[in-house]
Amino acid sequence: MKKNSICLLSMLMVFAMLFAVLGCEPAEEVIEEPVDEEPVDEEPVDEDIFIVIAAGSPGGVYFPLGAGLAYVFERRIEGATAMSETTGASVENCRLVARGESEMGMAMANVAWDAYVGEGAFEDDGELPIRTLFSMYPAQQHLLTLEGSGIESVADLAGKTVSVDAPGSGCEVTSYIILEAAGIMDEVDAVNYSQPEAAEALIDGMVDAVFYNFASPAAVVDQIQAARDVKFVPMSADLMDAIIADYPYFSPGAIPEGHYGLAEDVPALTVGNLMLVHEDMDEQLVYDLISAVFHPDSLDELIGIHPIAQNFQVTLAAEAPVPFHPGAERYFQEQQ
Repeated sequence: MKKNSICLLSMLMVFAMLFAVLGCEPAEEVIEEPVDEEPVDEEPVDEDIFIVIAAGSPGGVYFPLGAGLAYVFERRIEGATAMSETTGASVENCRLVARGESEMGMAMANVAWDAYVGEGAFEDDGELPIRTLFSMYPAQQHLLTLEGSGIESVADLAGKTVSVDAPGSGCEVTSYIILEAAGIMDEVDAVNYSQPEAAEALIDGMVDAVFYNFASPAAVVDQIQAARDVKFVPMSADLMDAIIADYPYFSPGAIPEGHYGLAEDVPALTVGNLMLVHEDMDEQLVYDLISAVFHPDSLDELIGIHPIAQNFQVTLAAEAPVPFHPGAERYFQEQQ
């Protein structure tokens, strides 16, 4: 027993020496104070971008141009899905954009102005919340009849059946302005046909003349010429001057010689065409949209789809009667 006690005492002394050398002491309870940490910013989540372009009916310029722009947006804006839809054109497109049913819409400048100020076809709507993305191109008001119809001028439409284009289109609005200015509004049997329907109606003799508004040349006119001998009715300088005096967003113009096989220019009332967006569209998205349009590769692609895209020039695009969206303004300012 004595020997075991000595061994135990020796072991205790060794442990004591080790604690002394190593500085080991009984551990104290450590209470950690809470540390205020800065919140960590999460990476932004990429959201899909859906773009619906309100265009027009087949046969005119809006239809292929809308498809071309949808193609451009999908190629140049990350996460974008774009599509072009067939509509009644300008008046309807202004309403679609204002209601948020389409992200973008094409419209003739005169119709877009009426929508912006709540006049004309938009008196019951009031001022619509639309802004210009960019000015696209000027377009001529075509007036077509068949050879042998006896129609040589706008005044000769009195007593005739005339297609003024689809209901709600800018062409319809302009057609009525022309007929009113010519003093024959109540003497014309005006009917509403879409562009392809009007072509068939003229070919079949269901109408005496048709109004179209698009930049020449347009495929639907070629369709009529393939079936019948077409006459392009010129607009007199006096009538154009009278209209422009009341509606300064119009300008004198012509369907150029060479288009549709014409031997000389045909005087025609001309109006610009705008691409519209909602006033509340995200500014960066607007900036990205217009940057995509005026990318050099985009312009080449759009011209390949329709030659009217040759008019897509920054200096021309920055002029419009309806105010520009801030995102578009920023882009144009950077190009100066």
